[in-house]
Amino acid sequence: MKAPETNYAFEKHLDNWLRQLSGAAPIGLAKWSVRRLLQLALLLSALVAAMVFWPNNFFHPDLIQITFVLGTLGIWRFGWWFTHAVRAEVFARSRWPGKRRRAEAVWRAGWRPRRLHIQMTTYYEEPAITRRVIGSILGQIRREGIPTTLWIGTGSSYDEEIITHFVRTHGADLDAELVFLRQNQPGKRMAIGMILRAMNRAGIKPDDLVIFMDGDAVYGRDVLEKTCSMFGADPELQALTTNEEVLCYGPDWIQSWLSMRFAQRRLAMQSHAMSDRVLTLTGRMSVFRARHIIDERFIRTIEADHLDHWLWGRFRFLSGDDKSTWYHLLSKRAKMTYVPDACVYTIEQIDGSGTGRMVQNFRRWSGNMLRNGARAIALGPRVAKPFIWWCLVDQRIAMWTMLVSPTLAFLTLFIERAYLLHCLIWIVLSRTILCLFLFRYARSTDLTWPFILYFNQIINAGVKVYMIFHLSKQKWSNRGNQTAGNGTGLRDKLQNAMAKFQLITAVTAFITGLALYIGLLDLPGGF
Repeated sequence: MKAPETNYAFEKHLDNWLRQLSGAAPIGLAKWSVRRLLQLALLLSALVAAMVFWPNNFFHPDLIQITFVLGTLGIWRFGWWFTHAVRAEVFARSRWPGKRRRAEAVWRAGWRPRRLHIQMTTYYEEPAITRRVIGSILGQIRREGIPTTLWIGTGSSYDEEIITHFVRTHGADLDAELVFLRQNQPGKRMAIGMILRAMNRAGIKPDDLVIFMDGDAVYGRDVLEKTCSMFGADPELQALTTNEEVLCYGPDWIQSWLSMRFAQRRLAMQSHAMSDRVLTLTGRMSVFRARHIIDERFIRTIEADHLDHWLWGRFRFLSGDDKSTWYHLLSKRAKMTYVPDACVYTIEQIDGSGTGRMVQNFRRWSGNMLRNGARAIALGPRVAKPFIWWCLVDQRIAMWTMLVSPTLAFLTLFIERAYLLHCLIWIVLSRTILCLFLFRYARSTDLTWPFILYFNQIINAGVKVYMIFHLSKQKWSNRGNQTAGNGTGLRDKLQNAMAKFQLITAVTAFITGLALYIGLLDLPGGF
């Protein structure tokens, strides 16, 4: 969806969209229009007809080995996916209702945090978005009556003037203090570090609550009550993250892709929360008990998190501050959870086709995951919890196993071309079944999701394979177009050449091994 051209039209459209999303989400068949049901029936009928009437080559003697591999991987991957689905349902039906009742009880009894600190970084944000973000915060501070300090990290007076004018106009009556910190070093991490140090100087207490959020995240209904109350009900809870929705001004397929990813996120987060851990404390909106984050080691982790690598040496992380905060708390065995009924709305503006932004996001997300995943795995299952630890291990395995099926399907073109069509039928059918589960975590149905889901998996796996050999390469357009790992000196050229050699060798070995397995290539010497 293209953003309206005038400021007035943009603000009006944004308000209507936010109002629509803030309403109750449809449930069950209410998500399905007659047109969508007919489209689903037509798709399933075509798939069934293809399976019934198309000659079956899955058990052809020359192809049975391929079918065995694809079947085994399919059972493993889909079995793991349905494990998450079952855990998510158990969390939603059994674990979560009790948590919410206890939180509501302490809130009704009058419990409130001594003080709430909201740290937000913003960088030349669209004024209409900034006003809605700040407006959503002020509205909930007024309703809940929590003494609050807003700590805003900025890069210039541009955002400060917009926020100051809005707060003076709409928040003069509140028990809230507004503090700006103009960063003198580039990057979001340094801005967060400045804010945390300022909080320490101001005398923050260990049981105060601190919200980490971005400048494009609008609070949904009752977010402060639903998140803060969790800490009153559970003294051991140290951090939580919330549900998210996305509003994307850009190509329609990007909106569909992001909506699908957020549906996947909801399912996965509920599964992870069964272990009292999560896999990330999302920077869009996470809440922390101040006890751990006022530690100097935590602040230095935010400011200067780094990795020591045998090829790239020591390099600092640009983005991924949410992964750094998560890793620090994970290493402390801190209790974390996910709050599915507290929602924030992320507003994305994307120019052009969106393909470049999609790949860039994958590189950033995958890079952050890989850089932090290895050290989190090293903590072991006793610290990270067994299920969460295996999720981290599985992330590194899945990037290769996900590429097995398309590689084998391509190689079968040299044996039996019709086999590729069988693979395509299976891909569409299996992803359609997966999406029927994902639709439970979405506001509406979208039959482009089965196709988007598969390409999302393939592209994501490919980017991860590339990034595992290029961990130092980073780019973050949202914070002043920062880059790292792109030096032009002799050492940089040698490092890049070695990384490219490793990548080509690994991919060649991967393809060669599969070709040998299916008999497309013969081992030399008759082995």
